[in-house]
Amino acid sequence: MGRHHQPSRMTGIALLLPITLSTMAIVLLAPILPGLLDEYKSVPNFDYWVPMVLTVPALCVALFSPAAGMLGDWFGRRKLLLWSFGFYALLGIAPVFLHSLPAIIASRIGVGITEALIMVLTTTMIGDYFEGEARDKWLAGQTAMASMSALVFFNLGGQLGQFGWRTPFWVYLSALLMLALVLRFTWEPAEGHELDEAERAPHHASWAGFPWARMLGIIAITIYGSVLFYTVQIQAPIGLTELGIADPAKTGFLTSIASIGVPLGTWVFSRIGRWPVARLLLIEFALLTVGFLLMSRAGAPTGFLIGCFINQLGAGMLLPTLLVWAMSGLAFEIRGRGAGLWTGAFSVGQFLCPLVVTTFSRSLGGLLPAFGALSGAALLGAVLALLGLLRGRRAHG
Repeated sequence: MGRHHQPSRMTGIALLLPITLSTMAIVLLAPILPGLLDEYKSVPNFDYWVPMVLTVPALCVALFSPAAGMLGDWFGRRKLLLWSFGFYALLGIAPVFLHSLPAIIASRIGVGITEALIMVLTTTMIGDYFEGEARDKWLAGQTAMASMSALVFFNLGGQLGQFGWRTPFWVYLSALLMLALVLRFTWEPAEGHELDEAERAPHHASWAGFPWARMLGIIAITIYGSVLFYTVQIQAPIGLTELGIADPAKTGFLTSIASIGVPLGTWVFSRIGRWPVARLLLIEFALLTVGFLLMSRAGAPTGFLIGCFINQLGAGMLLPTLLVWAMSGLAFEIRGRGAGLWTGAFSVGQFLCPLVVTTFSRSLGGLLPAFGALSGAALLGAVLALLGLLRGRRAHG
């Protein structure tokens, strides 16, 4: 007999918490990087290989997310998600017991693949369960949750790292708690939320009807926006160091204060998220432009941090705008693939961000001038959004 499932607040929370796993790979382990480098300094090219322990999961997310979405559409979301939590926990704590650097990196590749599945499937299931403003709220909540968890993991990793570089890896067992929540408060999504106990999720393998033109445009803007989104989170401590603050603890704390702009921006989006996308993008890229410009011209930490905050306010609005825009136009049978392509695009931007900033820094003579170039890049995004807004008004006028 069929049952009609109604998503509850706990359903949303169960699917919101796993986004924190996307920040765990880098932020939790950043404080132990010096210990890892010292442990494996006898390995040839260790200064190249050891940082991959932190970065390779993000690269795997970028590469594997589209396939994760296809698997979700084919096999169904929930069962695949539950298995992913289990393997994520198992592979996540593996470095506690491994001694070979290649074996540790291999386990991190596994973490990246399971992380891709978790991120894509939870996002897809939010789109499956919720509609309208409720869907927009939970999707936007992923941004705030990810940014706030980054602050927690950075401090937690530093505290646990005092007991040895292996200790923070135990935190990966938190995925088992998320597994329990998903097991308790979710069900296998089906179109219209109807699912018989004996029914299996349909195998949607065809790409027929997939809105390629629309999605490719969103993917391009997402990669572009992701580079701008991560710049402050990655580079702000270095900028503060150039302005005379040498204490790593202080630079980390000040950056975390400025990053409060991200959840605040998410809250702003929750109030105005129904505005036309072009208008939202115009506001968001304008805030990024002003923020980067102030950072580039700052002569003291205070001005720099004001620029960071304005930038992060725009970034906090930008991410949910892009995610909601992508998910809102996807039918049930192709939603997993759409979520996978979007997640992969956002991770590509995360991977490219340090390369872009380094290129600008080397060519322009420093990090602060690089922020000026990024201000120009954000201004270009604002101009294009303005043109899109004007074109939309003419079409409706």
